[in-house]
Amino acid sequence: MPLLNPQAQLLRELRQQAAQLSCGRERGALDERVLAALAATPRERFVPAALRARAHENHALPIGHGQTISQPFIVALMTDLLATQPQHVVLEIGTGSGYQAAILARLVKQVYSLEIIAALASRASQCLRELGLHNVEVRAADGHAGLAAHAPYDGIIVTAAATNVPAALLGQLKPGARLVAPIGLPDQTQTLTVLEKQADGSVQERRVLSVVFVPLTGADAPAD
Repeated sequence: MPLLNPQAQLLRELRQQAAQLSCGRERGALDERVLAALAATPRERFVPAALRARAHENHALPIGHGQTISQPFIVALMTDLLATQPQHVVLEIGTGSGYQAAILARLVKQVYSLEIIAALASRASQCLRELGLHNVEVRAADGHAGLAAHAPYDGIIVTAAATNVPAALLGQLKPGARLVAPIGLPDQTQTLTVLEKQADGSVQERRVLSVVFVPLTGADAPAD
């Protein structure tokens, strides 16, 4: 059997991991649209130059400022769980490197992404522009309040851990839409959770698997 290139090897690993963990929108499988978006997105562009040789490893990597680019499997899974459609408008809390936003940009009409660290927001925005992904708007802002100007959203994805999802984010979610976030204490194992807003405004919660994310920071973050 011929050797796969690093990108193809990574995609095969993601499919296998989803099957082993029985994760994905369809039990045990990731949406092929999501995997195609990962295949089309050069992860090496979103990591520091010194780490580009490791860009196709299925691991989180540091990107500076105490932040990380998430493990590709977690990016794929969170995107899959969001259940995107081409006409959707999505809000991301925690731009980081911009890699998750780049994946979403290939799947939806518009992405709004908030990043509290201005240097990361600027770097991510530049990288996204260089890749021709002009349907992503990155703002340097505290994500706890969301972005009311473009609400309600067809999906919200939170890429940092909090003990509770900020109420403002749930308020900006359309009925029938999903919010995907790691929920739990900082510096501990959290639970990747899908919150689906019902027609009456109530929220149905589904816990998916254990994860570890950097904490959601900002003015409204709880004190240690």
